[in-house]
Amino acid sequence: MSTLQEKINQTIVDVIDFPKEGIVYKDITPLFLNPELSDEIVDAFVEKAKGKVDIVCGIESRGFLYGIQIAQKLKVPFVLIRKAGKLPPPTISQSYDLEYGQATIEVNSNYIKDGARVLIHDDVLATGGTAEACAKLVEKCGGKTTQFSFIVDLTFLNGKDKLTSFTTDIVTLTEY
Repeated sequence: MSTLQEKINQTIVDVIDFPKEGIVYKDITPLFLNPELSDEIVDAFVEKAKGKVDIVCGIESRGFLYGIQIAQKLKVPFVLIRKAGKLPPPTISQSYDLEYGQATIEVNSNYIKDGARVLIHDDVLATGGTAEACAKLVEKCGGKTTQFSFIVDLTFLNGKDKLTSFTTDIVTLTEY
């Protein structure tokens, strides 16, 4: 019988030279073609988060896909973290650096209350910049990031290094 990690690795597809030459893109979308595997993935995240979080924040857009399911199974609210200009006010924002330029993300400032324990979920942990910006947003709202979760950790990019100042509870289901 295959482990969850083996099932995920057998399902994720490598796309060579996407989005630019020299990159091997890890396409997670085939995971959604298998409802049983998707249930296993959500259950694995839920098991690691039980009793530790009051809110799940999903990072636009692939963090929404399993993030809302995790929140529903934990019976906690789900909060969208979106690109600037996509949420109605009131919002707060956090800018962060990209390889070539800068990006800004936002959250509704009423949705994360003082002292809330927050799980930040996304599909892939790469450099950690977006997840770090989300954790800073959570802090601006008065919450505390108590866990990060990702399907894939691209370990060679050292993304976890940016996140451990918020929490060392970083859940990943597979690594490359």
